[in-house]
Amino acid sequence: MGETPSMFWRLLTASGLSNLADGLVKVSLPLVAVQFTHSPALIAGLAFAVTVPWLLFALPAGALADRLDRRLAMIGANAVRATAIGCLAFGAGSIWLLYAVAFAIGTAETIHDTAAQSILPQVVPRTDLSRANGRLFAVEFTANEFAGPPIAGVLVAAGSTLAFATPAGLWFLALGALLLVRGRFRVERATRTTLRADIAEGLRFLWRNRLLRTLAVMVGAINLVTSAVFGVFVLYAVGPMGLSEQAYGLLMACTAAGSVAGSFAAGFLERRIGRARSLVLTILCATAMVGVPAFTNGHLAVGSALFVGGAGIMVWNVITVSLRQRVTPDRLLGRLSSAYRLVAWGTMPLGAAIGGLLAQFAGVRVVFVAGALVLLAQLAAMRIVTDRRMDEAERDAIEP
Repeated sequence: MGETPSMFWRLLTASGLSNLADGLVKVSLPLVAVQFTHSPALIAGLAFAVTVPWLLFALPAGALADRLDRRLAMIGANAVRATAIGCLAFGAGSIWLLYAVAFAIGTAETIHDTAAQSILPQVVPRTDLSRANGRLFAVEFTANEFAGPPIAGVLVAAGSTLAFATPAGLWFLALGALLLVRGRFRVERATRTTLRADIAEGLRFLWRNRLLRTLAVMVGAINLVTSAVFGVFVLYAVGPMGLSEQAYGLLMACTAAGSVAGSFAAGFLERRIGRARSLVLTILCATAMVGVPAFTNGHLAVGSALFVGGAGIMVWNVITVSLRQRVTPDRLLGRLSSAYRLVAWGTMPLGAAIGGLLAQFAGVRVVFVAGALVLLAQLAAMRIVTDRRMDEAERDAIEP
């Protein structure tokens, strides 16, 4: 137990480095892609390429996270991502090469992120999961959303070689930090089973748990909207808003600044108004984030909406991820996480495709309005996600 804090901080360091690389890549890819095409559908296609692996490989990734040493799985995934993006440092070539690299990065991410969420209860006590998740999400969003976007804007302006070599180096550094985490993180298995049987068990657990099933569907709708909106947001930012690459990166950093604030506010809100009301507040914040740009090009108004939305999404993540980790047996956590993400994240490529096509034929602002309406509709599901049901689920999980 004495080494637990040091192991957590090493995981935190690896997460910070890895997510800084993520933040650089997610801004660099579309900015470089604009050099090849201004088609909304093709630009949004990058978001499709990087997220469709969650639809294709989420379930096997979860089964592997419950079979393999989770730390080693994260190391392997970082090596793949570093190598893939490093190839672009020698020349982007065409938008189709960007698509291939985006798909490779997204595929490795399914393994890394599933293992990363599953390993945490093996490192910290379950009673400390909310605080640990808050710190992890704060570092993740600071690196991914706050530091990454403005740095990416500067790097792309300096040249695509530097823009892609930098995240490759960061992923290798994250790999090194994980090598310093000592211990074995493979879950003991009583019997041998097939991969198909493992996947089926995880799906059954999610399907039979009405609370987690509802939350997964809600996140799926939220991710569909945000994927649609931000898949074409770069066109809105450099078009009607008239932003440069550097200014676009700074604007996107507003979301990260809000996320950091939300990571610290999550615990306070949970204690002050309860988890259910906190989740209602996050839906309203996300609605403002995607809806405000439909009515104004003002930098302050849009930046403020992104800040509020980032804060809301962070509060949602801390509350729901901690709940999922508490109510799921450790031997099933990888499979449950992947089944959950199949529903929750499998909508992202669909959202990117819808956003690109809708923007192509109806305009970017229509994407923002439609997204806001879909998010408001999620309030109806909060009749199921109540404080009482969340408390009961956690109590049932710890009772023999």
